[in-house]
This record gives sequence, C-alpha cells and structure tokens, in this order.
Amino acid sequence: MQSHIISSNATPHIQKFLDLLDCFTAAQGKNVPQIVYVEQLRSLNGGTFGKAWVDFLDAHNLQPFTTGFRRKQLHDGVHVLTGYGADPIGEAEVQAFLLGAKFGVFNFLLGIAILKVIYQNPDYRQEFTWKRLQQAYQLGRHSNFDPDTWQPELVWHLPLTEVQTIFSVNK
Repeated sequence: MQSHIISSNATPHIQKFLDLLDCFTAAQGKNVPQIVYVEQLRSLNGGTFGKAWVDFLDAHNLQPFTTGFRRKQLHDGVHVLTGYGADPIGEAEVQAFLLGAKFGVFNFLLGIAILKVIYQNPDYRQEFTWKRLQQAYQLGRHSNFDPDTWQPELVWHLPLTEVQTIFSVNK
C-alpha cells in the first residue's frame, strides 16, 4: 500500500515535516499509542463511520498513520467525516477545514506545503479554486468539531451520516 499524499515520495519535504512533527510532539509528551486498527474497523457493519474509514483507506490504497499525536493519527477520519478526497486538493481542503475548526500552526504550515504541491502540478492547478478552500474553512468554523479532543473510537459503530450530524459537518 502507498503512503498518504502528504507523506509520499513525491513530497519528501512534507514527509520530513511530518517526521519533525513526530519528534516535536514526542518531546512534548503528546505522542500516543496506535489508535486506528484496520482489522477492527473492517469488522464493522457497512454504512458505519468506522467501516467508511477503512473503505476510504482501501479505496486509496493507504495505510493509517500509526505514530505520533492523536490529531495526526486521526487524519484519515477527517477525510471520511468531511468527504474530502485523498488527492492534494482534498488534502488542502482537510487542512482548511481543520484551520476553521481550530487553528493549528502545523495545519497552516502543512496547508502551505500542499498548496505548493498543487501549484507545481498543472493538472491540480487547473482544478484548484480558492473557493473550495474557503468553503472547507467555513465548514470547519461552523462545525462542532475539535480535532484535538474528538474520539472517533466512540462513534465508529454509528452510521456515518449520524456522526456527520453530531459534528455538524453535513455539506
């Protein structure tokens, strides 16, 4: 399986940033044990948030983040919750959503790095619009979502639409 766009070989600077982030959060005592176990999610019923999470990983041939702090490890769940893709534009939308929900300097810096990836690729540059980022940011601003405290492990068994309603991220 390939790694995330934000840590792929095509973006070694972003991978270095994520590695540095792990070191920084480890020094602060913020790294946590692995949260997401694919086989556990795979056993859930179709239509649940947890099953949608593992389906997202499978559809994009991804492995979940298993190291670092909660916010990093739960990154894929934000994609599932919001419906944003795994391509660079979807990654930028996730970062904009997170900035709207609760500003984080690392999300800001990562968002800038992802925008650089978008602007270096003519196909992504053509598809990209600032309006999409603005909409994602506003969705985060109007949500009940706190990326530092949410506990998806408590709602994996619920229908995805119900989880989206709980966090007010229905588009």
